[in-house]
Amino acid sequence: MRVVTTIKEMREIIREKKAEQVSIGFVPTMGYLHDGHIALIRRARAENDIVVVSIFVNPLQFGPDEDFDIYPRDLERDKKISAREKVDFIFHPSAEEMYPGTLSVKVIVQDRTDVLCGKSRPGHFDGVATVLTKLFHIVQPDRVYMGMKDAQQVAVVEGLISDFNFPIELIPVDTVREEDGLAKSSRNVHLTPEEREQAPHLYKSLLEAKKLILEGERDEVKIVSHMRDYITEKTNADIDYIEIYSFPQLKKLDRLEGRMIIALAVKFSKVRLIDNIVLTVP
Repeated sequence: MRVVTTIKEMREIIREKKAEQVSIGFVPTMGYLHDGHIALIRRARAENDIVVVSIFVNPLQFGPDEDFDIYPRDLERDKKISAREKVDFIFHPSAEEMYPGTLSVKVIVQDRTDVLCGKSRPGHFDGVATVLTKLFHIVQPDRVYMGMKDAQQVAVVEGLISDFNFPIELIPVDTVREEDGLAKSSRNVHLTPEEREQAPHLYKSLLEAKKLILEGERDEVKIVSHMRDYITEKTNADIDYIEIYSFPQLKKLDRLEGRMIIALAVKFSKVRLIDNIVLTVP
């Protein structure tokens, strides 16, 4: 495994690999790898000749009051995990390498961002789309692997790839969870012991909603209200949103049918957590 820190070196490697006509699988991350990332890497490893993992905490996608400075970082740990999972290259550029000056052009996402996390994090997905556009040009992958834990990001990236005609196949991978149901996340380390005990109720509230829908409930207000009451009773978290939309279009549903996402975000004392489930209702 090789760690690459400059765009120039990464491009030279990709040029060589493209000449060998090998397939490239790409897993973009912000590091502090966990089992969710490992699931993406393993899928990429199984389906490609070369696997590239990027580790870059992207400042463009953090708001002024968000957790950029305390976002967990541990490159040595990430290198050990990546080597164990047979990653070929880690691309680990500095912020100065990726953004050497003020950007004259950036990507503005105009659809699928006025709901869920996008509603309370203005500019977040512009930052995501901008850095991914740069990474896609640098790594030139055949396939990119992203976790469904951040389903809105998957929906936005699907639009980015389609609208900009990137020759890339997007592979969404199911959310990886702890035994108690909590979605794996680098941010979970910031939960207090009490909050860690409460956090699995987020997923349980989603399962409660799914059960109601599959049993025939079609009143969205009742379903969201039930989830809100459940989370309020079981946790000390502040609810940011609980919403139901079509997926991946992320539009309001006139009737709860077809492929849909039930998604939530809550704020504990030091960390904001998201979760969702996607289901299809005839």
